Parts: sequence; C-alpha cells; structure tokens
Amino acid sequence: MTARKKEKLRIIPLGGLQEIGKNMTVFECGDDIIIIDCGMAFPDSEMLGVDIVIPDFEYLRDRADKIRGLLVTHAHEDHIGAIPYLLQEFSVPVYASRLTLGFIENKLREHDVKGDLREIGAGDYVRLGNFTIEVLHTTHSVADALAFCIDTPVGRIFHTGDFKIDLTPIDGQRLDFSRLSQIGDDGVLLLMADSTNAGKRGHSLSESSVGVSLGNIFKATSGRIIIASFSSNVHRVQKIMDLAAENGRKIAVCGRSMENMVRIASDLGYMTIPTDSLIDIKHIKQYNDDQILIITTGSQGETMSALSRMAQGEHKQVKIKSSDTIVLSSSPVPGNEKTVSNIVNTLMEKGAKVIYNEIADVHASGHANQEELKLMQALLRPKYFMPVHGEVRHLQYHAELARQMGVPESNIIIASNGRVVEAGPSEKVKLTSETVSWGAVMVDGLGIGDVGSVVLNERKNLSEAGLVVVTVVYDKSIGEIIAGPELHTRGFIYVQEYGTILKDATGRVTKALLNASDKEYHDIEALRKICRDVLRNYFYEKLNRNPVILPVVIEI
Repeated sequence: MTARKKEKLRIIPLGGLQEIGKNMTVFECGDDIIIIDCGMAFPDSEMLGVDIVIPDFEYLRDRADKIRGLLVTHAHEDHIGAIPYLLQEFSVPVYASRLTLGFIENKLREHDVKGDLREIGAGDYVRLGNFTIEVLHTTHSVADALAFCIDTPVGRIFHTGDFKIDLTPIDGQRLDFSRLSQIGDDGVLLLMADSTNAGKRGHSLSESSVGVSLGNIFKATSGRIIIASFSSNVHRVQKIMDLAAENGRKIAVCGRSMENMVRIASDLGYMTIPTDSLIDIKHIKQYNDDQILIITTGSQGETMSALSRMAQGEHKQVKIKSSDTIVLSSSPVPGNEKTVSNIVNTLMEKGAKVIYNEIADVHASGHANQEELKLMQALLRPKYFMPVHGEVRHLQYHAELARQMGVPESNIIIASNGRVVEAGPSEKVKLTSETVSWGAVMVDGLGIGDVGSVVLNERKNLSEAGLVVVTVVYDKSIGEIIAGPELHTRGFIYVQEYGTILKDATGRVTKALLNASDKEYHDIEALRKICRDVLRNYFYEKLNRNPVILPVVIEI
C-alpha cells in the first residue's frame, strides 16, 4: 500500500475542453490507463469537405499496453462517435450502459469493427488496474447516462458526465442524492463537472414540461405534424409517439439515425411503439393530414438531414405544405445558431407554421443550469474543481460558480486539451506545464488524418478564387512544345464575359514559353513554374484575383 501511495495520477484531456465535441479524457496512474469517452465533433466552416473530426490518439500509441478500458458516460455522438476509430487501433474493452452499448454496437457494425463490449449499470463497481470505478445513474437527454466515481491511489475523482437534475424525469429515475452526499462525506479530491449550461441561471426545464407543451400542440393542430428532435432522445421520442397514438395519428419515422434509434431502443426495451401506429414514410399519402405525425432528423439544420431536404423540396416522400405544423424540439448546439435560423426561415417561406424553443417549451436541455451545478458542488464538496465539457466561456462561468460555493481560487483548475493535470500523494492537484500530443484528426470519406492544413488551405482557395488549368503538350525527344497552352477554368470567371482575358492570358503564357531558355525547356518542373507564375501575375494585375493555377505538362 505504501508503494501505491507514491504513485502520481495524470489526467490528460484529449478533447472536449475549450470546444464543443470530441470528448475524451485519459487517466494514467503507474502502469494503468483508463479513458472516459471517445467522441467526435462536426467540422467547422473552414474544414471544407471533412465529414467528422476525432481526437488524436498519438499519446496512447506508445502506451497501448497500459490501457485497461474505455468507460462511456452516454450515447451522444460527441462521446461515442470516435470509438470505431479507436478500436481499429487498440484492443480495449468498452464499458457502458445497456442502451449506450446498443448504439456503440450499431456504430461498430457500420464500420465493420469488432469490439469487446461490457455492460455496466448504476451500483456496479469496476476494477481496472489502479482504478476502482463506481457507476452512478445520472439524468441527461439520453437514457442510461452514467457518472463515474473513480478511486485512485492518490484520492477520489468524480466525473459527472453530461447531466442535469430533473426532479420529474420521464422514466422516474432521479439522481441518487443520498449516495452523492455519502461520496461527499467520504471525501472527493477532484470534481470534473459538465459546464455546458454554466452561464444559464436558475434550473433547467424538466423533460415532463416538454411533454405538456407538445400535448397542447397535438390538440390544437389539424394538419400534419412534423417534429424534428435529436435521435438519441429516447424519452422525448417515446412521449411524442404516445401523444400521436392518443390523438389518433399514425407515426412515420424519417432519417437514418432516427430509424436506427427507434429500432435499437425498441429492441432493447427502452421504447414501446404504440400498437398499429407505426407506418412506412412511403405510405403517408394513404392517410389524411390530421392522421399523420412525422418524426424526423434535422433539428440542427444539417445539410443532408431529412428536414433540410424537406425544406429544400428535395425529399422524395414529404413535400412541405402551408397546413403543416413543424416543431423543432431542440435547441441549437453552440455554433449551429445560423444554420437552424436558416432552416426555420426556409420552412416559413413555404407557408408552414414553425414552432421552436424560443417561442414555446418544446425542448428541455440535458445539461444542468447554474443552480443544479451548485447543488452538485454542495453534495460532493470537492477539495479541487475542474470544469469540463465546454468552450472557454463555459469553463470560466463554471469556475466562478465554484468560487461562489467556497472552492479556493488556487484549487480551481481550468485546463485545456493536451495539458497535463497531476495529482500527487500529498493530495495536491495542479495544472502542469507539460503538454502532450493532441489535436483534431479529420475524417474525409475513408481517409483518416490524411487531410491536413495544406489540403484545407487548397480547398479554401479553390472555394474562394476558383481554379485555372493550363495544359501544354511537350515532346521530350525534340525538346519542344507541340500543343498548347490551353486554359480551362472552374469557379473563376464567366468565360462568355471574360473571353478576352483568357485569350490574352494564353498569349502571355505562349510568349513566356517561347522565350524560355534551353535549360528550362528540358526541365518539366521549370515549364510548370513558368505557366504558374505568368498566369498568377496576369490575373492579379487584371482582376485582383488569385485563383489556384494548375499547370499540366503532358510528355510524349
């Protein structure tokens, strides 16, 4: 036991701090590593063509033999989305609740990846090397969410996962306040807590209140009802289905992730589909509008989602009508505000009635507001506090709440991705100066990490200034150009209006090539450079533009 007391605990966030998404935290003590969550993020507007963003696993590659397990708090994409990519490289057992494992298993199947999946639930204890983890139920916007109380050789760490304190949850499963208080009595060295809503005053809305608001909408609506929600919100979708059945409406589910969720949740017993209510989206025209409810994806205005395709008139089965009532049962994820606003405007332009969170209680956040965060602090009474899960402002807001609750300034740790937090035998937790390899690995199609800043800059330039391809045919045997130059443009100028510009540009390239030295004529790269430099200078001189110039020299 004395030897264990000399161990140091290293806590290393690889994602989820000073950002929304790709949550992943490494806990390292001696020869043992555990990981909490392994999520993805959606690309920002600068990451053209990128599908998703995942954490960088570089730090783990030299320590693969130390990894004892991955613990997953809940089934949202920003916590499970990168698991298939992790398991492609590392043989790691995954511990999660039953519903979360159902989502992970479906994800692994899509990626053709095998996994050692192990079910855990509230009240369980998991021993992984130096770590003993107590599993606790918590309330969030997806069922079966978990928090972890981690006993280590240097003290107890409590990780809340994403949570809220809902006193009237749909499933009746409240937080175990008694157990949380007992854990606080026993002593918590460090609390790591969800900061997403740390800037919002008061208490978050109960999920049961959303059910009342949605029920009123069903009673007051005579046309079709289309509800967009997060596909992971099992309890919300269940309530919507129950309301449809009560009001004599058939239910059509639209969108791949929503269809997958309904299938997984119903197979695992987390959802009960009302008898004879579910119909295929293809059959909605067989019923009157007042007999139809459509539950769809796209509450965040995602470009390819079902709701976006409806709004753009591109959905095969659903054409928006002026008699439709469309409910966005969600709130915009930070950064998505403009996208959601655009889809609301587009739907309204088509004459539909659109109800969203700003005008009715049709969504309850899954994250705790200030008073709930204070209550968690009061129950656990940690010696040290580290806000997690949020952008810089969220972490700072949460740190201020901790100060209000009596945590000394010196004991509040505002970390960042890659920065090592260390806890020693003396039960002192500090933010070190050490930074490990971390970053954003971009996934583009089947490519993982092969798109970097150079490629993104090229894509950005192409999107902003367009492309000019100049083709020249070169006879290597005689050292002469026998055809070209010929110019083709994409996204640069409208040829019918700027034909003279292209003609003059071709003339300048021709002249430059004729004046090239003998040495340049026998150097393909030199010929490419002549074409590139002449066109770049000419287009900037005439149009003040910098298109991407692609010289193609064909050797024969």
